[in-house]
Amino acid sequence: MARTDREGVRLRIHIEPRHGGTYADFRALALAVEEAGFDAFFRSDHLLGVVADDPSYQPTDCWTTLGALARDTKRVRLGALMGAATYRYPGLLATILATVDQASGGRVELGLGTGWYEREHAAFGIPFPATKERFDRLEEQLAVITGLWTAKPGEPFSFEGAHYRIEKNYSPPRVVQSPHPPILVGGTGLKRTPAIAARYATEYNLALGGDMRVQLDTFTRACEAIGRDPAEPRRSAFVPAAVGTTAADVERRVAAMGSPFIQSNAASGSPEQLVERIGELAELGIDTVYLAVYDIHDLDHIALIGAEVLPHVKAMKVAAP
Repeated sequence: MARTDREGVRLRIHIEPRHGGTYADFRALALAVEEAGFDAFFRSDHLLGVVADDPSYQPTDCWTTLGALARDTKRVRLGALMGAATYRYPGLLATILATVDQASGGRVELGLGTGWYEREHAAFGIPFPATKERFDRLEEQLAVITGLWTAKPGEPFSFEGAHYRIEKNYSPPRVVQSPHPPILVGGTGLKRTPAIAARYATEYNLALGGDMRVQLDTFTRACEAIGRDPAEPRRSAFVPAAVGTTAADVERRVAAMGSPFIQSNAASGSPEQLVERIGELAELGIDTVYLAVYDIHDLDHIALIGAEVLPHVKAMKVAAP
C-alpha cells in the first residue's frame, strides 16, 4: 500500500571524491545541486582513491568540507555517506557535527559506518581493528553521540563501554535540530547492521551489492524485535548514476566511475530510464535515493537530472514497509 506520509522520493546527490577535487570544486558542485532543486548534498569520508598508490589523488577532509559548505549554501542539506567510526572519537565527532549543525542552521546529517578500507587506514596511521571490534566501536560511538546530543542541561552525561568512556560531561555539544541531526546507518550486512540501525538510525541505507528485499525484510524484523514501528525510519538506496541524452554522454559518465563493480551496478542511460529505476526502488519502500556522481566538474550532469528526473520522482508513491 502507499505510505501517505512519505509520498514522493527524496533525491540527493552524492559525490565520491576519490578522484580528487579541491574545495572550490566541491563548492561549485554543491551550489549546482542546490540550484537544481535537490534535497541534499552528501560526500564520502575517504582519504585515498580507488587506486591506493595513485600519486595524483589529493585527499580532503569530509567534515571540514561540509562545515565550509554550511556557510556557502542556503537550503540544501549536508551529510556524509558514510563516515568511518574508526576515524574520530565519538565525543569529538558529536562536537564537530553540532558545530556544522549550528553553522548550517540545522541542515546537517550524520552517516556512520564501521569503516572498511584497510589500505586507507594504513596510509594515514589509523588503526584498523578486526570486524567485530569495528562493529562494537560503531555501536558505542552511536550511544555516546546520541547521549551527548540529548543530554539534559545541567545533568552530566557519562558512558562506560569496552572502547569508550565518558566521565561526567557537563557541557555536551548543543545541536540545532530536535532531538538531534538525522543519523544514517547502513551496509549490506544482515546481522549487526540492521540491529544497530533499528536502535539508532533515522534512516537505513542500502549499500551496493546486497539483496535489497532481504535487507529491507531483515531491517523490518530488527525494528519489530525492539518494539520500534518499522514505518518510522526512512529507507534509502545508493545508486551510481550516469545519465545523458546521447550515448556518448552516458559512456563518458560511466567511464568516470572507474570501478567495474560500480559501473556494473550503475543506473546508466536516459533520464527516463533513471526515473524508471527510481520507481522500482519506491515500490520496494525506498523513500530516499542517493545518486552518486563521479566527475566533480560535470555540472551539466546535475542540471540534466534536476530538470528531467527530479520533477517525476517528487510525485512517486512509496510503498509501505
